[in-house]
Amino acid sequence: MTSDGRRRRRGDGPHLWTPLFVVGLVLITAVVVVLDVTTGTAVRLFPLLIFLPAIVSGLGEVWQTVTATVWVVLVEAVTGIYLRGQVDDVLLATGFAALFGVFSVLGCRYRVHREEEVARLRSASSALQRLIVRPLPLRTAEVLVDGLYQPVEGDAMVGGDMYEVAVSRHGTRVLIADVQGKGIPAIGTALAVLGSFKEAAYREHTLTGVVAAMETTVVRQNFFATLTGEPERLVTALVLDIGPETEVGPVVEAVNCGHIAPYLIHDGDAHQVDLGEPAVPLGVEELAKTPRRGVRFSFPPGATLLLCTDGVTEARDPRGAFYPLEERLRAWAGSPPAALARTLAADLRAFTRAAPRDDVAILTLRRTERPSTPS
Repeated sequence: MTSDGRRRRRGDGPHLWTPLFVVGLVLITAVVVVLDVTTGTAVRLFPLLIFLPAIVSGLGEVWQTVTATVWVVLVEAVTGIYLRGQVDDVLLATGFAALFGVFSVLGCRYRVHREEEVARLRSASSALQRLIVRPLPLRTAEVLVDGLYQPVEGDAMVGGDMYEVAVSRHGTRVLIADVQGKGIPAIGTALAVLGSFKEAAYREHTLTGVVAAMETTVVRQNFFATLTGEPERLVTALVLDIGPETEVGPVVEAVNCGHIAPYLIHDGDAHQVDLGEPAVPLGVEELAKTPRRGVRFSFPPGATLLLCTDGVTEARDPRGAFYPLEERLRAWAGSPPAALARTLAADLRAFTRAAPRDDVAILTLRRTERPSTPS
């Protein structure tokens, strides 16, 4: 694979396209030399080509910087001889060009090496982060869960957005959460929270018991973080308990720990579910005046629940306006598309006119259709 191919595969840092490099090198040299020859000024212009390798080193590959250095040295020598310059002056100009070119090559090597390190870190972090989340769609006895997860691969310090679906003896329990901060430590906290949720979702009879187990995990993680000099991290989380339909109707219980409340799409309308005042995020329950409690709301058949992280709600357009999520959902409520999460992600990118600046996690939940019993 060529150097350009490796750079395209990395997708990292500036990239100087080879044809553009060749044309630019020749064109700039021609302009400077022609002006120097035709104007006949006392101050020569061609020595300014000494800076050409430095420009290339900041944009291109090492081989391009070496090529530019050799090219400039030759041009300096040929131009100096053509203009009948003194031998000492020609040697001095070419010597400085060569020396400056060597420093440019060394600088380019260092830059490329750093870019490769960042690319490896980014790739490893992104791969680790993708291992956190469960592949979708997923069907349980109660719900069909679909959605998507888009980590910000353009940032070497990826975040800690996560979700999980756990099938328990009590029904289907769903988690969507966001760890404060970025980088490997944030992902480590996310993994610990996910492990705690999956275990507690099966073990605990109550949803508040599940949340209490996750709280203990975050507190323990923060304790170990302080011992190693890492900052303590908060975790916003929304936990749902979706059981089978009962005599009181298709009800969902939710515990909201400082997260974005879910959106309900049903009968041609869409609105954010009122869960009341959210509880404090995971990790700071000791500061709360009241204990966390569950809130119940109706989730009828045919409805869609949409859960997301702040990568959606805090996205902005070029003028600084926030993404109007509820307005968009109302517009799609008449006929919710099968791929609602992907439609939303595409619309979000069109709204911001740029790649996402924060991780985006979106979950859509529909009640599983039960087969009709024969009469």
